Amino acid sequence: MHRAPHAETGRRLPFGSVLPLVLLAAALAVVLVTRLTGWSATPGVAAFATVFLSIVVQATPFLVLGVLLSAAIVAFVPADLAERALPRNRALAVPVAGTAGILLPGCECASVPVASGLMRKGVTPAAALTFLLAAPAVNPIVLAATWVAFPDDHRMALARLLASLGAAMVVGWLWVAFGRTSWIRLPTRASTAEGTRWLTFRHGVVHDFLHAGGYLVVGGLISAVINVVLPASWVDSLAEQAIAGVLVLALLAVVMCICSEADAFVAASFTQFSPTAQLAFMVVGPMVDLKLVAMQAGIFGRGFAARFAPVTFVCAIVASVIVGWAIL
Repeated sequence: MHRAPHAETGRRLPFGSVLPLVLLAAALAVVLVTRLTGWSATPGVAAFATVFLSIVVQATPFLVLGVLLSAAIVAFVPADLAERALPRNRALAVPVAGTAGILLPGCECASVPVASGLMRKGVTPAAALTFLLAAPAVNPIVLAATWVAFPDDHRMALARLLASLGAAMVVGWLWVAFGRTSWIRLPTRASTAEGTRWLTFRHGVVHDFLHAGGYLVVGGLISAVINVVLPASWVDSLAEQAIAGVLVLALLAVVMCICSEADAFVAASFTQFSPTAQLAFMVVGPMVDLKLVAMQAGIFGRGFAARFAPVTFVCAIVASVIVGWAIL
C-alpha cells in the first residue's frame, strides 16, 4: 500500500508542466543577456524585463504559500472537515465560502491551489470557486492597503469589499445553477493513507508548483508583451468617457497582472479615471488577470478557464458599476 505514492512521484514529469519552466529559464536568460550586453537601455526591452520580472517576483511568494496550504489540506485535513464546516445546501455554502475568504491573507496566486485542495477534499465546486474569487480581494491585508491607497475617500475600501464579495457570490450561484463537475479537470493525486501523508504533501507541493508556477510564467510573459505593445495614448484618450473608462481599466487589470496587495496603489494613480473605473480595476484584477487565468487552466483545465473567466469578468464589471454608482 505504500508503493503507490513512490511510483507516482517517480513518474516522468509531463511535457505540459516542464515547458513553462523551460520558458521561465529562457526568459530569465534573455533578461540577463540584455543586462550584460546593454540592450536593456532600449525602452521596449527594459519595459518587458521590468514587467515580467515584477510579476513573477511579486507573485511567487504567494504562490508558494498557496501550494503549501493546498498540499497540507490534501495530506493532513480530515476528509469530512471542510464539508462539515459548510452548509450542505450548495446555495447557502456560497456566501459562507465567500466570507471565509477574509481568513486568508493572500493574493490570487495562493487562492487557486487552495481551492483545488478544497475540491479534492469534497467541497462543492461552487463554494470552492467562490472562495477562490473572494479571498484575494476581501482579506484584511488587501482592504487595509486599499484604505491607505485612497486616503481622501475611505469609501473605496468598503466598495471593494462589497463589489468583490458580490461578484464572487454571483459566480458561485451561477455555478450552482449551470455548472458541471465535468468541466473541472483536477490532476490525480497520490493516496493520503496514514503512512504516506508527508510523502503525499511533498508530492502535492511539487506537482502544484510545476503546474501553477509554470502557467504563471506563461501569463507573465503574455502580460509583459501586451504592456510593451499597448500605446499609452490609447488609454489617455478614453479616460474621460464613463463606460469606456471602466472597460479600459478592467482590461488593463487583466493584462497588468498586479498582485491584489499592490493593485490599490496602482488604481489610485489613475487619477484621470472615475472612481468607479478605479474600483473596476481592483475588482477585476484579482479575479481575471492573465496569470490567474493561466494558472486556472493549468490546474483545472483549459475548458474550465475558457468558460469561467468570461463569466467572472462580466460579473466583476457589473458589480463594480452597481456598487460604484451606489457608494462612490
